Amino acid sequence: MDAIVLAGGIPKPDEPLYRYTQGKSKALLEIAGKPMIQWVLEALDQAEQVDSVVLIGLSDDAPITVVKPLHRIENQGSMLGNIVAGVHKVLEINPAAEYVITVSADIPAITGEMVDWLVDTAMQTQDDIYYGIVRREVMEKRYPGSNRTYTHLADMEICGADMHIAHVSMVTDPEHLAMWDELIGRRKSPLKQAAAIGFGTLFLLLIRRLTLEDTIRRVSRRLKIKGRAILWDHAEVAMDVDKPHQYEILRADMEARAAA
Repeated sequence: MDAIVLAGGIPKPDEPLYRYTQGKSKALLEIAGKPMIQWVLEALDQAEQVDSVVLIGLSDDAPITVVKPLHRIENQGSMLGNIVAGVHKVLEINPAAEYVITVSADIPAITGEMVDWLVDTAMQTQDDIYYGIVRREVMEKRYPGSNRTYTHLADMEICGADMHIAHVSMVTDPEHLAMWDELIGRRKSPLKQAAAIGFGTLFLLLIRRLTLEDTIRRVSRRLKIKGRAILWDHAEVAMDVDKPHQYEILRADMEARAAA
């Protein structure tokens, strides 16, 4: 399976991370002696289930190394645009490709074993999209003070991971693109995402009547897809860098890991 790495984010002057990045790519923030994205690329290199890497958003002179075949694409200006371009690149490389992994450049704590686990677990079924989630207690035990945004369900509190698997038809079929654009634009707000799916879903979420199974069923029906939630026991896939305190938590954690 091929992996699409999303590295197009450049914090603006009014965003909290700008004082660290100063107009440069967030993916190149230094963590434990390497650009943050380098840790992600090394995890993909180590993963037996990854054949090649499509990197979106970094110039050719970025200080990174990749062992596996690497294909670069310019930033398309939006997350959905980057994913669509990445999938088309994968199909250009391998016209027979059915599924792709999408991974954010700002989850440096992932490992090759985690990537392989995701592929092995997902490919036990044939669904359209596999969306990773992490329970609140798993997240807060591993990264106290990370202050993630949680969705409050009837049976658990969860946050979204930043590594997923999708069938290529999810972006090659025009019917899906408008809804994906809206949902991705609201990805930092579970309530806004629920509102996009429908008022009934939003209401049930507000009164915490939805279980995880209910949510998957409603979302799948609304989007006309077969979706499956991948429940992670590893918080690393949801520990991304959106704010300075999250960067500092990860930097300290990765420095300790590198020194061990």
